[in-house]
Amino acid sequence: MVTALRLTVVVESLTIAVLLVNLATVHLDWVAGIAGPVHGTAYLAVIALVLSVPGSSRKARWLAVIPVAGGWLALRELG
Repeated sequence: MVTALRLTVVVESLTIAVLLVNLATVHLDWVAGIAGPVHGTAYLAVIALVLSVPGSSRKARWLAVIPVAGGWLALRELG
């Protein structure tokens, strides 16, 4: 379960980086159209995965809700 969470956190981080670089440079609609939904799905998946980890602390669950950095913080809290 934690391996899936790590993968999802990486996907969330990469997609937000792609979105921000796209916004700061050429702002191609098709890039935002692909990376945006993938980022949103990864964000929701991070929350769902943290909630499904047996014995996850209340702090880890609240940290998971923070966009972008929350997944990394929750992973750190889960050990």
